[in-house]
Amino acid sequence: MFTFPSFNIVLVEPEIPPNTGAIARLCGATDTVLHLVKPLGFSTEDKHLKRAGLDYWEHVTIIYWENFDAFLSAQDERKLYFFTKKIGNPYTRAEFKPGDFLIFGKETKGLPEEVIKLYKDRCYTIPMSNRNIRSLNLANAAGIVLYEALRQQALW
Repeated sequence: MFTFPSFNIVLVEPEIPPNTGAIARLCGATDTVLHLVKPLGFSTEDKHLKRAGLDYWEHVTIIYWENFDAFLSAQDERKLYFFTKKIGNPYTRAEFKPGDFLIFGKETKGLPEEVIKLYKDRCYTIPMSNRNIRSLNLANAAGIVLYEALRQQALW
């Protein structure tokens, strides 16, 4: 059995319940804290959200934030990593440490432009070879980045 170091996944204004449910399940499986930044595009009682997380909700630590500014003002910016398709810096160049925050924007718009400009040196992307694909699914992207962060901790 693996012991996972603690990381944080932050979803800024998520819109699609099954994505958040799948990410919650990922967080439960890896002892990762899930931060949900309001406004949410759904109710946390949504049946699709619950179904995606199945019966694992009690094993997930979830912290709710009233807005993105409240979240940002409470954090050490050296622990923040932002993920966007609008930057060419691949996520594999980031050097993750336990306690870091992996931050993803909403499904339809991504992170706010002003955040990307302010934290440009802390923004990363997951490279894609096919330019006809707009973006990866949010749950897939969170899984890719989280497991890279865990891999860097030499768990296996």
